[in-house]
Amino acid sequence: MSDTSYSSNRQEQDSSFYKIPTIKFTKLFINGDFVDAVSGKTFETIDPRTGEVTASISEGDKEDIDIAVMAAREAFDSGPWPRMSGVERAKFMMKWADLIDQNREELAALETIDTGKLYHSTMVLEIPAAASTLRYYAGAADKIHGEVLKPAREFHAYTLLEPIGVVGHIIPWNAPTSMLFTKVSPSLAVGCTMVLKPAEQAPLSALFCAHLAKLVSFTGSVEVGREVMQAAARSNLKPVSLELGGKSPLIIFDDADIDKAAELALLGILFNKGEACVASSRVFVHEGIYDEFEKKLVEKAKAWIVGDPFDPKTQQGPQADRPEGWKAGRPGGLKASQEGWKTGCPGRLKGQPAYRNQFEKILSYIEHGKREGATLLTGGKTVGSKGYYIEPTIFSDVKVIKSNSINVSNWEDMLIAQDEIFGPVMALMKFKTIDEAIKSANNTKYGLAAGIMTKNLDTANTMSRSIRAGTIWINCYFALGSDIPFGGYKMSGFGRDLGLEALHKYLQIKSVVTPIYNSPWL
Repeated sequence: MSDTSYSSNRQEQDSSFYKIPTIKFTKLFINGDFVDAVSGKTFETIDPRTGEVTASISEGDKEDIDIAVMAAREAFDSGPWPRMSGVERAKFMMKWADLIDQNREELAALETIDTGKLYHSTMVLEIPAAASTLRYYAGAADKIHGEVLKPAREFHAYTLLEPIGVVGHIIPWNAPTSMLFTKVSPSLAVGCTMVLKPAEQAPLSALFCAHLAKLVSFTGSVEVGREVMQAAARSNLKPVSLELGGKSPLIIFDDADIDKAAELALLGILFNKGEACVASSRVFVHEGIYDEFEKKLVEKAKAWIVGDPFDPKTQQGPQADRPEGWKAGRPGGLKASQEGWKTGCPGRLKGQPAYRNQFEKILSYIEHGKREGATLLTGGKTVGSKGYYIEPTIFSDVKVIKSNSINVSNWEDMLIAQDEIFGPVMALMKFKTIDEAIKSANNTKYGLAAGIMTKNLDTANTMSRSIRAGTIWINCYFALGSDIPFGGYKMSGFGRDLGLEALHKYLQIKSVVTPIYNSPWL
């Protein structure tokens, strides 16, 4: 149990703020029907508020995937969807979007008991935004066309844009409905059919959306992304789009409003419990305002309300999943035992913590940060005796370790400054000059997003053009939208979601050329 002064409204029993919906859909959805897995196997989903079983879900296997792919292939080769006009596809997509809006309360509740997301913000913001994404691409469905070309020789040429075929979508657990429609909407608009794999930690909302509805695109970790890429290359060179997370910097200059900057920095790391690929987990503050900023930041973090995600007052719910055999309420969280710190594992830096899932992973990184010498300003413990709650955690003095024991060149060697923790853990650092800020911001294998806080337009322009990241936010954060392309540089992946650019990864370009005879002009 936490012994800090953190605000808490933890509820030990089922929430009294909302009647938990009955789980209606637990089977695989293939070819328009809910069916059991061929093997008959199921797995349990856990409510992170309590650690109790929510439902048993059919567990798809290779045989089920083969059946789903064959159904999707048949639908693409012979079915009506790719052969409809864009106007007709748009009508179906608009109707689906309306159904999402009409059922937003139940969808939000399913996400809350699956992942610990805040119910009210999910219902008011995320679910309607998902429906808006579907409508955005419905509006694009009848505007997908090639162009007439002007060859240098006696030919008439034009291009056709054709759907790529059957698409495989793998979506993450941190924003299930939002990511489902980010991936599905553009591929539906162009006429593709698809097979979708929700995360096993959060399948409920995807199954409910499938009920409402009667290339390989992947969002997740770098390690799994490599496997997807390799598998695609080994089979038949399928095109792949990868969004693989980040370690996003927020750079705060000395002309920024300190109070607003502290609020934005806290929102950047604590939104959705830090389980956001663009979370501002590295915060760089100009040395001239650092001390005042740190004080305000810690004050705000200690007032942050961690508790029942159905309570409208709660600002942070439980993490999405837990280790096997985890016992909540242990002071200091999980101790970093020797067996928990394996070295030389594939896809892991030497000395990086080994973990079984997200809850344990976060606690392990907190312990690792303390062992490496970072100063724990606040947080670092679990909250309550039930569920998977972690305090907002802020480290300072996150520096380079001049040691040969961890072989990482040219980076801040502390793992909490380099690895994507995907939890409410911030690394707070200073900088002196704009050049130092640029170097520090780019000092990572990731490049998904970055934030800049300054009143100086020249500084904003210089920073936005110098940071190697797919999205740059100036004096704001989490400013995402259906019409704004989203994706990363470096190990954050390639390809773009959202915006009209997202349509192109689901399209093939075909050039058609015919000769021109006896034309008076070319």
